[in-house]
Amino acid sequence: MGSYTIDMPSIAASTAPSGADKYSVILPTYNERKNLPVIVWLLAKTFESNGIQWEIIVVDDASPDGTQEVAKQLAGIYGEDKVVLKPRAGKLGLGTAYVHGLNFVTGNFVIIMDADFSHHPKFIPEMIKLQKLHNLDIVTGTRYSSNPSPKSLSTSSPLIGLGPGGVYGWDLKRKLVSRGANYLADTILRPGVSDLTGSFRLYRKNVIQDIISKCTSKGYVFQMEIIVRSKNLNYLIGEIPITFVDRIYGESKLSGNEIIGYLKGVFDLWWNV
Repeated sequence: MGSYTIDMPSIAASTAPSGADKYSVILPTYNERKNLPVIVWLLAKTFESNGIQWEIIVVDDASPDGTQEVAKQLAGIYGEDKVVLKPRAGKLGLGTAYVHGLNFVTGNFVIIMDADFSHHPKFIPEMIKLQKLHNLDIVTGTRYSSNPSPKSLSTSSPLIGLGPGGVYGWDLKRKLVSRGANYLADTILRPGVSDLTGSFRLYRKNVIQDIISKCTSKGYVFQMEIIVRSKNLNYLIGEIPITFVDRIYGESKLSGNEIIGYLKGVFDLWWNV
């Protein structure tokens, strides 16, 4: 395995006031060597320009492409307190990656998102704003709605820059699979959100810790189970529209087994939760 060098500008120290909320991003990675430097730069720029305290926990599942070496270089650029590498021995599932990452977060809010540019950090400040406006426990990004929910009641602090949600870069088959999956889950489970399979979310730390302790699924079903259990536990959930863009580098990790597992997961949740 060769070495990898990153030449990127450092970001100035956080200007957030002492005692302010801190946001911990958990980034599960597998073969994200090309994507990781740019997504970290975008996250750092977003947080610093908005005066937000932050850290990024990189949970890498033994990537053979040098992702961990890149993460170590990024820690050297931004600081070991800002980019924290917490690797695992292999691919153990998306849900367990979040469980692993939660062991190391120091913020009181947790953001989960993909490392492949499917989720743009520009939506994070609006997630934070909606959370504060309504004292929410969870804010989830939706690809299938054009309006934030619950709607802002504050005319002095409107949610800005939020266009209609959407998906870009998928072929018709992939879009139909996603839409069909959400329609099936909405019909059976009545989760109260428009995008049950999305994986761009903001949580109170204590809330995600509580929900995860009750979850049993792995893979992409994990995202669905979190929302279903959150509703049953009466946690407050809000949505903001986001644009989802198919990954730039690498291949999609969605497989036939994941689709079958999703269908099984829907009916398991309907029966057991």
